[in-house]
Amino acid sequence: MQKRALITGANGQDGVLLGRHLLKLGYRVTGLVRGMDRAVPLGVEREVVPEVEGWAEGLGRWQPDEIYHLGGDSFAGMPREGAVRLLESNVMLTARLLEGAQQVVPRAKVFLAGSAVAFGDPLVSPQDESTVRAPASLYGATKALLHPLAGEYRATGLFVRIGILYNHESTLRPERFVTRKITLAAARIAAGQQAQLMLGNLDVIRDWGHAGDYVRAMHLMMQSDCREDRVIATGEGRTVREFCRVAFAAVGLDYAKHVLAVPEFWRPAEAVPLVGNSGRLRAETGWEPEHAFGSMVEEMVAFDVRRTAGRGAGWRIEEGRWVMDDGDLKLEGSPIYRP
Repeated sequence: MQKRALITGANGQDGVLLGRHLLKLGYRVTGLVRGMDRAVPLGVEREVVPEVEGWAEGLGRWQPDEIYHLGGDSFAGMPREGAVRLLESNVMLTARLLEGAQQVVPRAKVFLAGSAVAFGDPLVSPQDESTVRAPASLYGATKALLHPLAGEYRATGLFVRIGILYNHESTLRPERFVTRKITLAAARIAAGQQAQLMLGNLDVIRDWGHAGDYVRAMHLMMQSDCREDRVIATGEGRTVREFCRVAFAAVGLDYAKHVLAVPEFWRPAEAVPLVGNSGRLRAETGWEPEHAFGSMVEEMVAFDVRRTAGRGAGWRIEEGRWVMDDGDLKLEGSPIYRP
């Protein structure tokens, strides 16, 4: 029997890549978005995120075997709408989804996208599932709240797992993230369209992996009978400086001649870096990252070089709908929206 999956945030980086992955595995995939014009992989059945009272009806109609809750605000700063929007998007939406699942599809498995920011400024590195959560921001607090919330519904018998996600990137990463700023700047500077890139502290360390590897980990977690949370990370810490070096080298440039560390973007490096220990995930599922750090950065730069030169994939009308091909990724939606 064909499995049915429901993905919230289906037009985001992780939602797009997970949707494509599940389609390749033979799933029937429903993707929830905040507007029907949002771009999703061709083959994903788009639905609008339900209103407050609409979760039970929607879940009853979709009847998912697996639910991947990837929707929400995915940045550490405060949304323009303020704290209420952040709490609504990252906490209350999750609670409504879990309540609906418990009532309507109690046999469904639920994956929640957690985050390493819930650890705040950790005392140990690498961090694992037992590391104390002490968030240092409101965004981190919303991610930390997922754990007791999941525990409450787990106690009712609902299958709920949290993937504690460390930084993960791809060519779908929005430009508000520093990694995409770097790769896009490298492409533009190489093309003579930009002179310099201004960043903050280049010695901040992050554990960067490829988003394609991380969505595979999400799916593998859902195939297990284990209900414990798992860290999804490479276990390798890299500085922003190293990210810049690899990105600019990919277009034949020396980053030191083009990247400036300026006071207005400065933030101190953590005394203990955010690097994850995914040993339990690997032992349980056999998961291993397939993309090396360098190849991931080079892939992002190559994509931005093509786009900067005007050779990127464009939207077209096909059988009455807007579609776009980006390599082996085919999207359907509106040309004004990209993941």
